[in-house]
Amino acid sequence: MKKSSILILIIICLVGCKKTSDKVSITGEIKGLETDTIYLYGMDESYDQIDTIYAKDNKFSFTTKVDTVISAYLLFNRQIEYPIFFDKGNKITIKGDIANPDILFIDGNIYNEELSKFQKEVGELENPSAEVLEQKAEEFIQQHHSSYVSLYLLDKYFVQKDAPDFNKIKKLIEVMTGVLQDKSYIERLNETMTQTEKTEIGKYAPFFTLPNEKGEKITRSSEGFKDKNILINFWASWGDSISNKQNNKELKALYQTYKKSKYLNLLGISLDIDKQQWKNAIKRDSLSWEQVCDFNGLNSDIAKQYSIKHLPSNVLLSPEGKIVAKNLHGQELRKKLEEVVTKAEEKEKNSKKKK
Repeated sequence: MKKSSILILIIICLVGCKKTSDKVSITGEIKGLETDTIYLYGMDESYDQIDTIYAKDNKFSFTTKVDTVISAYLLFNRQIEYPIFFDKGNKITIKGDIANPDILFIDGNIYNEELSKFQKEVGELENPSAEVLEQKAEEFIQQHHSSYVSLYLLDKYFVQKDAPDFNKIKKLIEVMTGVLQDKSYIERLNETMTQTEKTEIGKYAPFFTLPNEKGEKITRSSEGFKDKNILINFWASWGDSISNKQNNKELKALYQTYKKSKYLNLLGISLDIDKQQWKNAIKRDSLSWEQVCDFNGLNSDIAKQYSIKHLPSNVLLSPEGKIVAKNLHGQELRKKLEEVVTKAEEKEKNSKKKK
């Protein structure tokens, strides 16, 4: 009897002490996928690798090792990106139709199930506006304080906008539990918001010193810029060629209008890495105004100081160095430039009258 009791106790201990496998399996079947190469990569440095998954006859399977909850993306057809969450021991299954890539049914843990439910509800809405989608995302975040899906929705619907509402973002972060607030994504986001607030309209612009094609150091107080409004264009030769082409066409027209102006000048700040490619782009696109670059790309201090998130971007500075406007284009930009030049002209006339 004693031997039996000891044996049972050992079995209970072995079962109870069994560690959760650090492996996660992902299997899927997506109609219309056929034979495709799927890429799996993390949303942050907790999964800093890119794995390749091969699909055949609409089906695929994959196994990897992890030691924490991972937020990642699956990339289908090299253009359809879909979020997925997994942890050690998970057995993830994916079902769907490539014809409706916005709604995949993923289970295997609570986070995938929560996102699938959210996507299904959104998919049932008839032509929802951006405001409606944001409201849905906000409701989810308010109700799911510790869900990794909340981080994904925060980024998709509130952070990845041309003009993010940082007050709204801060309030949504505040409702999240510590496990989410401790994520490196939130740390970087807070740093970005702090820096961006320093470059809001009305604030004094960060000072810079950057070399031009001749190696000369250019600043806001250099010859040709001192006491003038300055339209700074941030760009790179590796940027979207269509956007660059449209932007350069607009800037060339503005330069022709204001190149002899006493009150306005243009400055191009490139985020290029390769010096020769930068020079070739200047020559190819006939960028006649002053151009500067330190060849540190997106890691350039100037990109961080001015919170540049996409290219091309522009910032308009007053003669005093204050930020007057950001990312204006077309008629809005032309109107703003006319406004600041007229203001500068009137200021000079009034100054002469007083004398």
